[in-house]
Amino acid sequence: MPAKTIPPNPKLDGVPIVDIGEQGFSRYVLCKVYDGNNPKDFQYIVRGSTIARFHADIFDLVDAELEIHGLNCICVGGGKMEHLPEAGTIHVYGRSQGYGRADHSITTELVRESYPHYNSITWDD
Repeated sequence: MPAKTIPPNPKLDGVPIVDIGEQGFSRYVLCKVYDGNNPKDFQYIVRGSTIARFHADIFDLVDAELEIHGLNCICVGGGKMEHLPEAGTIHVYGRSQGYGRADHSITTELVRESYPHYNSITWDD
C-alpha cells in the first residue's frame, strides 16, 4: 500500500498525513491530495473529527485548507474511529453514507505510522 506515490514535493511534504483528534469517537475521511492538475501523483491523508456531524463537514474543511496552499483533494471514502489514548488503541470501522467506505487497511497503516507507540491499531467492517 503506497502511502506516498509521488516524488518529493515541498507542498505535499508540508501536509500532515494524519490528523484525527485527541480522543473518543470520531468520523473520518480518507483523501488523496495532489498538486496541480495531476491526480495520478498523490498522497493519502486521514482527517477525523469528534464534533463533525457528517463526513462532508470534515471534507469541506480539509478541501478549503488545502486549496489555500494550492493543493487539490479527492475524498475516497470515510468511516469511524474510536481513539483511546490512555489504552494506546485506535479502532477503525464503518462507512460514510455520502462517500462510501474508505479502505480501512490504508487508513490503519497511515495511523500506525503516525502513532508507532500505540499498543493496538485495528480495523474491521
